[in-house]
Amino acid sequence: MRYAVILAGGSGTRLWPWSRAQLPKQLLPLASGRSLLRLAYDRLDGLLPAAQRYICAGERHRQAICQSLDALPAERFLGEPAGRDTLSALGFTAAILQKHDPEAVFCVCTSDHVIEPQDQFRALLDQGFQVAEKHPETLVTFGVTPTFASTAYGYLELGDPLGDNARRVNRFREKPQAEAAQTYLQAGPERYLWNSGMFVWRAATFLDCIRRFEPEVHTGLARIAEAWGTLKQSAVLAEVYPTLKKISVDYAVMEPASRATTARVASIAMPLQWKDIGSWNAFADICPKDVHHNAIASEKTILLNTSRALVASSDPQHLITVVGGDNLIVVHTPDATLVCRADQAEAIKELHRLVGERYGTDLI
Repeated sequence: MRYAVILAGGSGTRLWPWSRAQLPKQLLPLASGRSLLRLAYDRLDGLLPAAQRYICAGERHRQAICQSLDALPAERFLGEPAGRDTLSALGFTAAILQKHDPEAVFCVCTSDHVIEPQDQFRALLDQGFQVAEKHPETLVTFGVTPTFASTAYGYLELGDPLGDNARRVNRFREKPQAEAAQTYLQAGPERYLWNSGMFVWRAATFLDCIRRFEPEVHTGLARIAEAWGTLKQSAVLAEVYPTLKKISVDYAVMEPASRATTARVASIAMPLQWKDIGSWNAFADICPKDVHHNAIASEKTILLNTSRALVASSDPQHLITVVGGDNLIVVHTPDATLVCRADQAEAIKELHRLVGERYGTDLI
C-alpha cells in the first residue's frame, strides 16, 4: 500500500525571531494565514487518504501538530524523542510502516515548501510511486529545475534516462560555492537539478540500504520496531533513538546508493513553482508586494523612500516604520526585533546561536 510521511522536525533558525523552539516555522501562519505544515498535508488530498498520511516530528510538538491537523490520530504521529537528522527520522518511519505493512511504499514530503500547481505535484508523486513499485530496488528522488545559481541547495547530477520519466542520479552535489553553482545552472536541467529533499521508496528497500550503509543505525531501528505496539514501545524508543547516528539521509544512503550496484537512485524532474521557505528572503518571495517591491507581512506599516524590503510583524497592533531603507529585513515580535540587510540573511543562523548564549533559551 502507498503511504506518505511529512517531515516536520526542522527548527527554522533562519526565520528567527518568528520561529522559536516551542513554535517552529512549520507551525507558523506564513502562507496566507495557513501554516506550511497544513499546506504540505493538504497537498496530498486526492493522492492519498488521510489514514495513509503520517507526520514525523519532535515529540514535544505532538500536541500542537495534532491539533493543527484536525486532531491527527496519535498513531499517525511519529514522535522523535531527540533530533537525529533525516536518516533516523526516515528509518524510523520505514521501520514502523514495514512492521504494519511489509509491502509499504511511501513518499517523503517536507513541511517547509510552497509548491504550485498542486495537481501537477500530485501527478509527479504518482509517477514516483509507479517507479518504486515497478522497480523495487530503486530509490526515487525529486529534482527541481534551478531558476538561479543557488548556493543554499544541494544538486543532483543526472545520468542516463531510465524510462518512466526518470533519470539515473550519478552524484549528489552538496551546497556549492558560487562559481560551481553558476556552472550547474549553465549546464541546464538536463544535467543538474536542485535536490528537493522529497523521495519515494519501498520501506523494505530503504531499510536494506540502511542495513548495508549504516548497520548500527539499522540495529537500533530493528529494536524500536520490535517493541512497537507493545508495552515496551515508549521505553525502547526513548532509550535507543537518541543513540542513533546523527546524519542526513543524503550522506548516509542516497550518495552511497548512487554508486552501488545493488541499488539504484533515480530522479524525476519537478518543473514546478517551488519555494523552500527556509529563510526570510524566501518568505519575502511569497508575500504581497507594493509598487517599490517591498514585501509586507504586517498589519500596520509605513515605508518612506524604501524599496526591496521585507517588513513582518507577529503583532497586528504594532506599527513598523522604515525611512530610507533598501534591501532590508525588519521582523518584529513582542520580545525581539530583527533588522538585517537581505544579503546577510544567512548569518541569522549564527545570530540565533548568539542570542541563546547571551539571553537564554526563552528567546530562541
